[in-house]
Amino acid sequence: MPMTPAQKIAEAMPDASWLESDEPEMESSLHYDQLALLVKTLDWLWRDRQDYFIGANLTVYYSREQLKTRGFRGPDFFLVKHTIKKPRASWVTWEEGGKYPDLIIELLSDSTAEVDRKIKKELYHEHFRTREYFWFSPDTLEFEGFSFGIEAYEPIPPNEYGWRWSQVLGLYLGVDKGQLRYITKEGRIVPTPEEDAELALMSAEDEAQKAARALQLASAEKARAEAEKTRAEALAAKLRELGIDPDSVL
Repeated sequence: MPMTPAQKIAEAMPDASWLESDEPEMESSLHYDQLALLVKTLDWLWRDRQDYFIGANLTVYYSREQLKTRGFRGPDFFLVKHTIKKPRASWVTWEEGGKYPDLIIELLSDSTAEVDRKIKKELYHEHFRTREYFWFSPDTLEFEGFSFGIEAYEPIPPNEYGWRWSQVLGLYLGVDKGQLRYITKEGRIVPTPEEDAELALMSAEDEAQKAARALQLASAEKARAEAEKTRAEALAAKLRELGIDPDSVL
């Protein structure tokens, strides 16, 4: 049985333990914050899962020729499903059973936009065969998404809110308050751990306020009932003074 390309590479380079990531720093604090947001939000949403890996500004090694020419291609954000969640210094395809990213997100900048829109897009389709490719500019808010097609990537149409559905994630990707966020099918923005804690606190405070309002209403009702009883007793006493049986009129 002939070897797969990944097996041939593995045979040629059996030891890949020395391959570390070789990516430049993020373009700006906006890019760094956006990348961190994408990583921690998905990690929090999938906190009970151990079958995926997120690469953040991490080199993907995919061929021997790439090592010779130092043609490194590290997506800003990539997701590999059906793998083991563990720390990695880089993503080495021949060490990962020939697996490539299932989803890639590039964060556009002035220096990388043309490469991301053309060279990387072609690489991710022709060589990586990545199922979905998105790009987003933290500066201009340009946002596009593509799904794998036979000849080329096909645009993912936005919905009425400008969100694009990701089959890989089972979520929408959409821009909210200047940032790219994950959004559920029901239209709820997936929270970060901090946002989730804040929502839980707000929910607890809301429940406490509801309980306090219920107690106030109960106290008011009790006071009203007691006042009504006092009034009825006073009226009955007055009727008796007049020689009238209260039971005959009350």
